[in-house]
Amino acid sequence: MEGSGSWHAIDAIDWNRIEDPRPRRSAVQGVDETLEEFLLEDEEVFAQSHGVVLLNTDEAGTLSVTNFRLLFVSQARKCVIELGTIPLTTIEKLNDDVKIQLLPHLSDKKQPRELLQVVGKDMRVIVFAFRPKSKQKNEVFDALRRYSKPANLWDLYAFSCDPTTIKNDSDPKWRLLREYFRLFRKSLPQVQGVDEVSLSNDWWRLTRVNSSYSLCSTYPTLLIVPRSISDDDLFQASTFRSGKRLPVVSWCDPGTGAVLARSSQPLVGLMMNFRNNADEKLVCALGTKTMDTKRSPRKLYIIDARPRANALANGAKGGGSESSSNYPRSEVLFLGIQNIHTMRDSLSRLRDYVDAHGAISSNGTPSAVSVVGDRRNRGSTWGGGNLNSMTSFSSTLGEWLNHIQNILVGASWIAAQIAVESASVLVHCSDGWDRTTQLVALACLLLDPYYRTFSGFQALVEKDWLAFGHPFAERMGIPTVSESGGSQYELLRQPSLGNLTSSPSRNALGSSGSSSNTSAQSQTSNNCSPILLQWLDCISQLLRLYPSAFQFSSKFLVDFMDCVLSCRFGNFLCNSEREREQSGVANSCRCMWSYLADLRASGGSFHEHYNPFYDPVKHNGPLVPPAAALAPTLWPQFYLRWTCPSESQGGDLESQWHAMNRKYDEAMKAKDIAEWRAKDIKTKMESMKEDLQRERRASRTTLAMAQNAQRENAAIKKAIESIGCTIKFSVDENQVDKTEVLSYSVRRETDARSQQDENADISVSISAIEDSLVSETPGDHFCESLCPFRTREGCRWPDAPCAQLGSQFVGLKANFDAFDRLSIQDCYFGPE
Repeated sequence: MEGSGSWHAIDAIDWNRIEDPRPRRSAVQGVDETLEEFLLEDEEVFAQSHGVVLLNTDEAGTLSVTNFRLLFVSQARKCVIELGTIPLTTIEKLNDDVKIQLLPHLSDKKQPRELLQVVGKDMRVIVFAFRPKSKQKNEVFDALRRYSKPANLWDLYAFSCDPTTIKNDSDPKWRLLREYFRLFRKSLPQVQGVDEVSLSNDWWRLTRVNSSYSLCSTYPTLLIVPRSISDDDLFQASTFRSGKRLPVVSWCDPGTGAVLARSSQPLVGLMMNFRNNADEKLVCALGTKTMDTKRSPRKLYIIDARPRANALANGAKGGGSESSSNYPRSEVLFLGIQNIHTMRDSLSRLRDYVDAHGAISSNGTPSAVSVVGDRRNRGSTWGGGNLNSMTSFSSTLGEWLNHIQNILVGASWIAAQIAVESASVLVHCSDGWDRTTQLVALACLLLDPYYRTFSGFQALVEKDWLAFGHPFAERMGIPTVSESGGSQYELLRQPSLGNLTSSPSRNALGSSGSSSNTSAQSQTSNNCSPILLQWLDCISQLLRLYPSAFQFSSKFLVDFMDCVLSCRFGNFLCNSEREREQSGVANSCRCMWSYLADLRASGGSFHEHYNPFYDPVKHNGPLVPPAAALAPTLWPQFYLRWTCPSESQGGDLESQWHAMNRKYDEAMKAKDIAEWRAKDIKTKMESMKEDLQRERRASRTTLAMAQNAQRENAAIKKAIESIGCTIKFSVDENQVDKTEVLSYSVRRETDARSQQDENADISVSISAIEDSLVSETPGDHFCESLCPFRTREGCRWPDAPCAQLGSQFVGLKANFDAFDRLSIQDCYFGPE
């Protein structure tokens, strides 16, 4: 399954992408219903306060504690403020006793308020100001303290979704097996189960000796080992390694036979004189014979990621490092990378430095003021205006970048030995799951261009980080599961400098006794460390050096880290593959890779996760950066996004390209809208044109009818005149509805002049009034003086002979002799 956003509009993930039709619930009474639109699926509100001010930006709003995050909604803009919205598992610590020393010009501006400081693992330091003498702050603080450190794994928001909505396209074991087949350059056969698949070549083989996690509880069930090593040898060799994490192959080159292997430290003891024949046999087998018989035997490098002094100190507790004299054709080197506690403290100082000197500071002022602990108030105090603090903090930046450079140099050196010399390399630290994972995964990224794609990045993370047991639960401070399936906060591993003989990781999973929540949380907090963040930081440095070698962008790395810290998905819960199987996260939680894939699909090939400069043809082989080029700089997209949002994106070519692309998209959208409008106007104009043509045709038809009527009127006039009559038309509006119209055709047979006239054929309509409508009073009827029936006494209607005709001649002057010569026939006039 290929893997497929922030609380900042540019720099983080839009958590509202996944929608659920089920109704959202609220765990408290009186929740503002206007906030319902900002809640995610299955998100419940536990506490809520109104009129809270985010001191970083001096913006008022509503602060809510849900089962997933601390949600801050602006009162004026009615939108989510990304800076003030942080997932609960991303919160590193809370401080409810914060004192602010306001600058002189701000001292009289605001009244004293109760403050709450929230420090995030994503470089965020935010401060909320509550109304004085109210219970709002205590309610929010108590809810945060309770739900940001859940006692059970299943209390996490990732388990709140409906299991019936979970879609798993493939099992993580199948994806790991598919990656192993790719490394062997073979195709995965179509089989029903993982146990039915076999894989081997001339050098290596796939073993299922750890199918029940009996060999090593923190390793995957499928392992690649040298073909000459039996399963019994593997069991014997595992007893000589810390946590039974014996040397196994992580990456191999079928063309040259070189391998990149990983393990934990050997248990050589205080005098470094303990040996194990099976371990020596296994390590030597990693240095397989070369394809070219004329070349010298393959060199084997054993890389200890720790400083030499730390390795010797572990020897006093049962651990230690290898001796090259016990492993033929080998060389042992130390990289000097510090442990998890040093990295955690270094990041904490860097976070304080960025917050103190950023454009948006947690004290509400973008000034270079120092942050000092106030032991009397048991809190933190800003103020003093100590500009010299910049000098003291500048060393902090160099300290963090020095750690990044050590990892970069170490991984680049490992990749160079494999790519250039075809040597085999075995990497380990103390436990083999922190510094070892960083180096091996980064070296794989340099060696194999497939890992520099989206699908390859997912395969790399699932192989070296998840399958090989990086303790994400411990490093992020979240609960995990015990051997019996119950939840526990107690650590299953000891720190690198812990007592190896009593380490629970050396025993059965979950064999250590239970402890109180307080001590468990304290232990977990002490083992939090930004191991994954450092690895992503190294990738961002390589992306800066080789901008066309990676399919994904720096924004993708930021969103990936945010997804991991949020614990919204089940992929990075627990400490190992075995624990994730026990907790059932694959069937109970959503998949982060699918979520990221959906984000990319929503934006197409121009999505900000894609690197616009990616050129797979140019970088189709290993990347071997020279040591002089490995001078890291601060990763602005991640470290400066909250305190310097403008500067975090300003100087990056990738960001500039995406900004130009957004403007281009906006212009294209405007163009599409304009084209649509022009098309709509054109359609309307064509419709109006058709209407106008119809009107013209109707007008011409009406004009023709009028002309025809005019000709008919002229013909009637001529016809009447030809018989010596004059006709006048009069209409009685009261009787027009009762008028019966009779049509007759009239033709002159003897008039030659009329036959030559084009209007000689006429249609005459004579109106006849019904007898019932004839008035009984002679005064209503007037006859012309030439009426043949008129007498001296006047009109004798209706006793006159004209009444016998059954019609009334009103205003008619007739020549009855001419009238008698006319012959009246039906259909005299032909159609026009």
